[in-house]
Amino acid sequence: MTDKWALGGTETRGARLRSRDDRKIVAILAMPRVYSLDVSIPAHVFGQHPGYRVLVCGDQNLDAVDESSDRPSDVDVAADIRPTHSLSAVEYADIVVVPGYENPSLPIPDGYLKAVRLAGERGARTVAVCTGVFAVAATGMLDGKTVTTHWQYTDQLRRTYPEVDVAENRLFVEDGAVLTSAGAGSGIDACLHVIQSDFGTTVAGGVAKDVVLSTARSADEPQYVDVLPPPRAGLRPTREWVIENIGSSITVQRMADHSRLSRRTFIRHFVRETGMPPMHWVARQRILGARRLLESSDWSVERIAGATGFGTAANFRNIFRREVGTTPTAYRKSHGPSSADNASADASDNASVPPPTVRL
Repeated sequence: MTDKWALGGTETRGARLRSRDDRKIVAILAMPRVYSLDVSIPAHVFGQHPGYRVLVCGDQNLDAVDESSDRPSDVDVAADIRPTHSLSAVEYADIVVVPGYENPSLPIPDGYLKAVRLAGERGARTVAVCTGVFAVAATGMLDGKTVTTHWQYTDQLRRTYPEVDVAENRLFVEDGAVLTSAGAGSGIDACLHVIQSDFGTTVAGGVAKDVVLSTARSADEPQYVDVLPPPRAGLRPTREWVIENIGSSITVQRMADHSRLSRRTFIRHFVRETGMPPMHWVARQRILGARRLLESSDWSVERIAGATGFGTAANFRNIFRREVGTTPTAYRKSHGPSSADNASADASDNASVPPPTVRL
């Protein structure tokens, strides 16, 4: 069924934007000089789940691209993306996505900055993709916060906004209600991270599968590695073995033995392939496994602790709370089977906005 409030370019009133099914509203800003991929990716990823309604918002009287811009011909600036809703719709958004745009040294119109700032003050979550962080920083919202951006722009961001703490070579960084990501690819990871926090690991994994992506990478993985992985089969069989045996005692030496490498060589290759030390990766897999069981089963905390390699329930509770920010019991209440059933009940009425018109 088509969402009658999500179509076209007509002015939309806030009372009508709040649909009866309580879906979260995602407002993607179609700013001047915006990159089409940075609009299309969040529109597609969030649009895969019935818990979201996606709006592409912007000044409908403003051309998306300054025709006098001396941009390279290979830069895909979204000259033909047109907003489906006006900027006033951002006022009612739960999540505001600020895509990357060409030449962040040039200003963004005040109307866009005001919309982002007011949404942030109201408590909306802000997701900045690539150079979109420059627009968010211009509002003053990022002063004192830690952020990241595409590696080509980290120095420029530091110089332009010295009050902002810029993290090097990170896929994405979450600081409070603000999430910043590197480039278009990491924008997928950032969107999946939001879905995971809203609806759980199982739902996020399903969306990742729908968009033909492996499970979302973690925030602390690097944007790039300076050395390519060795031209061999790689360590994927060892990682798969770890996941299959996640409830057992896993050590670096056991993984090295499985891969038929020395401990030192194994660690070096593992960090190259995954961007993190072996036991850090194992801990992440255990947390992911525990989250899936909390979401999809009625197993006791004690049983989940044993099945995922945490040992005792007390150890599991302590580590889970430290890593996830809540207790296993509270997580199950908000993401468990009954919560998932409610979230999918409106699937037949999913009326995410159609992808913005892009003519390349």
